[in-house]
Amino acid sequence: MKIATFNVNGIRTRLPQLLRWLEREQPDVACLQELKAADDGFPHGEIRAAGYGALWKGQRAWNGVAILARGGEPSERRRALPGDDTDEQGRYLEATVQGVVVACLYLPNGNPQPGPKFDYKLAWFERLIAHAATLVASPQPAILCGDFNVVPTDADIYDPRSWRKDALLQPATRECWQRLLAQGWTDAIRQQHPDQRIYTFWDFFRQHWQRDAGLRIDHLLPNPRLAAALIGAGVDRWVRGEPHASDHAPAWARFDLAMLKPSRVGNSP
Repeated sequence: MKIATFNVNGIRTRLPQLLRWLEREQPDVACLQELKAADDGFPHGEIRAAGYGALWKGQRAWNGVAILARGGEPSERRRALPGDDTDEQGRYLEATVQGVVVACLYLPNGNPQPGPKFDYKLAWFERLIAHAATLVASPQPAILCGDFNVVPTDADIYDPRSWRKDALLQPATRECWQRLLAQGWTDAIRQQHPDQRIYTFWDFFRQHWQRDAGLRIDHLLPNPRLAAALIGAGVDRWVRGEPHASDHAPAWARFDLAMLKPSRVGNSP
């Protein structure tokens, strides 16, 4: 099973790029962020024609997340991160696909900091940590994937000096990330490429893509049960080089589900 995460930065604007990626790479599960479309604006027909069932939670002009399943339908588990019933932003979606619990998330950016946006980022992160604790020790394979808006270490950014004040690199942000990993989640890309500089985001300014001046902020975190079946991970960099591309490239992890006991991998949510 190939599970991928992709911040599309506008699903209607970049639908052709998304469909080309799905056709070429054929991920079994694709978690999308930053749809920037209300629920009724999600291109369900085009996605289904490409061979994917879908769940989505939209938000007009901002945010929005979706889970796509190749040749099947994701089984919905949760449409919001617990812990704040007043939070209506479209940032979290959870489903079961082929027996794997898949959580798609778009963690708040938090800029400018300090300020209310950064406070919201940290509060949202705390809610994620609390909910993740209920998934990490589950005997069911599970994965957290999405745009975390976290640069875990200075090795995950082309040059940290000009980003020191950014919310993505703040000590409080990184401390939350470390506490999340300490629950037992595996950083799939770093586990597979411990010493390689790998980026998933290149902003649109100062020729950052052309200079490979990137950041790694899109992550896939399998729980111990699923991490035991991890056989590969990477980034589909070619997508970032396409005309009218998103500023993100899809990141992915591959798992050999045959390595898991059949009794643990079923279709029930």
